[in-house]
Amino acid sequence: MRAAYSFDNDDPAAAERHELLAEMNDPFTVERLSALGDLTGRRCLEAGAGGGSIAGWLAARTGPRGQVLATDLNPRHLPVDQGYAVLRHDLATEPVPDPPWDLIHARLVLAHLPGRAEIVQRLVGALAPDGVLLVEDWLSAYPEVVLAAPDAAAADLVERYHRIVVERLLPANGADPAWGGRAHAALLAAGLGDVRTEIRAESWAGGSAGARLIAVNVAQVGAGLRAAGLTEAELARLCRLAVDPALVIRGHFTYSTLGRR
Repeated sequence: MRAAYSFDNDDPAAAERHELLAEMNDPFTVERLSALGDLTGRRCLEAGAGGGSIAGWLAARTGPRGQVLATDLNPRHLPVDQGYAVLRHDLATEPVPDPPWDLIHARLVLAHLPGRAEIVQRLVGALAPDGVLLVEDWLSAYPEVVLAAPDAAAADLVERYHRIVVERLLPANGADPAWGGRAHAALLAAGLGDVRTEIRAESWAGGSAGARLIAVNVAQVGAGLRAAGLTEAELARLCRLAVDPALVIRGHFTYSTLGRR
C-alpha cells in the first residue's frame, strides 16, 4: 500500500492551499515554461495538477490544435471548463496516460511519492522525441528558517513547527523534503539530455502566501503537530504569526529541473 499524501484534496483547507501555492510558484514556473518558446499545437501533460493554474496557462498557449491533460490523484479542484482535459490518475502506480507528450510538467509532486526515481523513468519514456520534462520541487530540509520574529518565543515556535513538518510528518507519509536537490541526477539517470536546474528562493513575511501556508498546514496536519507535542495555544499562535509582518521566514528553495529527450 502506498503512503498517504500529507495534504488531502478532500480537506476543507485544500482549496486555499492550491491558491497559495499558485500565487507563490506560478511566476517562476511560467518563466521556465515561457523559455521553451512557442507551444502552439503541442501536447502537454500537467501531472499532479492541483488547482489547475498551470494547466490553464498551458491550454491558453497550446491553442485549439494542441492538447493539455491535467491529472491528479484527486482532481476535485480542477475546473472542467478551462480548455484542458481532466483525469483522475495515480502517478505512483499507473502508467503515464496517452503518450507521447511534447511537454510533461510536475510541480511539488514527485517529492511526495514513493518510487520517485522510477516515476521519472516512466515520465521520460512517455516523452515524444525532443520532448521536455520539467520537474519542480521544494528543498525544505534545512534548519533555521526564521529571519526575523516579533520575539524569541515566536522564533523558537516556528523553528519547532518547521522541524516537525519536515523531519517527522512528511517523511512519515513517504515524502523526501530533500528530493528537489536530487532531481537533476534523476533526470540524467533517466537518459535526458541538456539537463539544467534553476534554483529560486525568497523571504516570506507574515501575510504573504508563503507565510499564510503555515496556517493552512496547521489546519491540514494539525493532528500530527499535536501528536508531536505542540499545544493548542501554540497552534493558535502559529496561525496569528502567519499574518504578522514582524515574522519573516526563509522560503523553501524551488529546484526547477528541465531535461530534453
